[in-house]
Amino acid sequence: MAKLNPVAYFRQVKAEMKKVTWPTRKETTVSTIAVFIMVTIAAIFLFTADQIIAFLVQFIIGLGG
Repeated sequence: MAKLNPVAYFRQVKAEMKKVTWPTRKETTVSTIAVFIMVTIAAIFLFTADQIIAFLVQFIIGLGG
């Protein structure tokens, strides 16, 4: 197992952090809005599917009872 030199480790971390491309404020805002829209669409879809399935189950149980 290789021994880690803390100074060399942090030097490598600093070098890697310089390679990172950070998003702009506009990109972050647009991405956040897109996530909120997709979550809302998914929630509406799942709510609707749940209501339809609940209705069908109640209908089937009502016929059997």
